[in-house]
Amino acid sequence: MSSTSQWELAEHSHPALEPLLRYKKLARLFTANGWAWMDEWVRDGRYRPVYVPGGVVTGRWASSGGGALQLPRQLRPVLRADPGWLFVSADVAQLEPRVLAAMSADRAMAEAGRGKDLYAGVVASGAVATRDEAKIAVLGAMYGATTGDSGRLVPRLRRSFPRAMGLVDESAETGEHGGTVSTWLGRTSPPPGAEWAEVQATANGVNATSRDEDRARRVARDFGRFTRNFVVQGTAAEWALAWIADLRTRLMDLGEDDEVQPATASGRVFGRRPHLVFFLHDEIIVHTPANLAEKVAEVVAETAVTAGRRMFGSVPVDFPLDLRISERAEKG
Repeated sequence: MSSTSQWELAEHSHPALEPLLRYKKLARLFTANGWAWMDEWVRDGRYRPVYVPGGVVTGRWASSGGGALQLPRQLRPVLRADPGWLFVSADVAQLEPRVLAAMSADRAMAEAGRGKDLYAGVVASGAVATRDEAKIAVLGAMYGATTGDSGRLVPRLRRSFPRAMGLVDESAETGEHGGTVSTWLGRTSPPPGAEWAEVQATANGVNATSRDEDRARRVARDFGRFTRNFVVQGTAAEWALAWIADLRTRLMDLGEDDEVQPATASGRVFGRRPHLVFFLHDEIIVHTPANLAEKVAEVVAETAVTAGRRMFGSVPVDFPLDLRISERAEKG
């Protein structure tokens, strides 16, 4: 063996491989989220990551320290609510495909996700045979996959959901020609860089070789894949921000006049009111007094509906939530 990578080890059989892989996994967890991580990012009983709002080019939030957006699943149960408090957690099922359906006003795709798992709805539409195929096809369409199963399945989506597929295909074509695209609320993609222009100019020159032309097509397709996904991912980020903005406003109306046990490590206001403590693209966690948990869950669900209406008007797209109330921040 030339390395201890998981993919190379998987090609061999030996009693030592299983404990070795487990050791590597735990060693990575210890290095990234062990005592040093706790010393730097956990203070006064609170995990305090640094968020960078809009830190990604599409408008998604990023984090600068603490790894808030890469919190390992094994670490989630360690995060616990204060005594007398609970977590209300919610994440949106298939947010980006639903945003694509809303942006394109593709009623067939909207119907595929109405009140149910969208991938199951794609199967029911007859476009593909299994849920796994539906997921591969939809993600392939949004990320520009053209080979393997994605390349085989995406054309079926074009027949069943022409408006949705037309939107991402048009965005990709714009990028391939060096153009820019915009999200629903107007965030514009950056133009291709100087290297892109140089490669295209070389391919169009009188002395261009077939190798130059192949490289230019590859670079153009790569930028087209970026613009294809930019419009969907960026608009999904806008939906999520509309959701949490309304949610934070609504949460401030709760708790002031209620008898609650103060949180042990919060400021004066947050010590008695429900408050947002975690945000990850399509997921939120609210820390709430236990007696307000059900009310908070209702507000979380209501604001998700409101965000869809504010963003897309009357387009009939559902944004269903996986809602959980618990003492620990476990993801379902």
